[in-house]
Amino acid sequence: MTELTVNVAQQWLDGFAAAIAEHKDYLSELDTPIGDGDHGSNMARGLAAVQEAVDGKEFANLKDLFKSVAMALISKVGGASGPLYGTAFLEMAKLGDTDSDLGDLLAAALAGIEKRGGATPGDKTMVDVWTPVVQAVQAGGLKQSDVDAAVNSTEAMVARKGRASYLGERSVGHLDPGSMSSGYLFTALINTGVFA
Repeated sequence: MTELTVNVAQQWLDGFAAAIAEHKDYLSELDTPIGDGDHGSNMARGLAAVQEAVDGKEFANLKDLFKSVAMALISKVGGASGPLYGTAFLEMAKLGDTDSDLGDLLAAALAGIEKRGGATPGDKTMVDVWTPVVQAVQAGGLKQSDVDAAVNSTEAMVARKGRASYLGERSVGHLDPGSMSSGYLFTALINTGVFA
């Protein structure tokens, strides 16, 4: 069992925001052939709002922290990403005053994403990263190689959800942008040292 503290969660969010800011253009580049081309700018706007909402503030528990994060994401990120990432943090917030086990929190987040977006593994969405990551965390740890393999697996898939699904077979050969941003989320989590 891996415990998540408020302090580590704030480090995680800071790391995620920094990664999104750094890779904003790359995320939009990934989104251009199979989406609206705005995933990077949308996510960067959302994470800037998250930082504004949480930086320098004291949170009594994970519930309060994740609720603030969810509200910032839902209000500022356009497209499908805002509601999906927002739902993930909202579901973690529901557990956050009673359960700090990372496996439980991420499993609740994934269930929320699946319900909200209707995607299942193999649809070429962020679910293809979240599913193996949650399994790895619940099994006792997460390695960078787990995250990279999950993100890279989306390249060979045919998109069955969202705007990319209109391309059918032509979506093959492109990494899913939401999977890539989820990859940054989980790399940031590893970088906190929570699994060390």
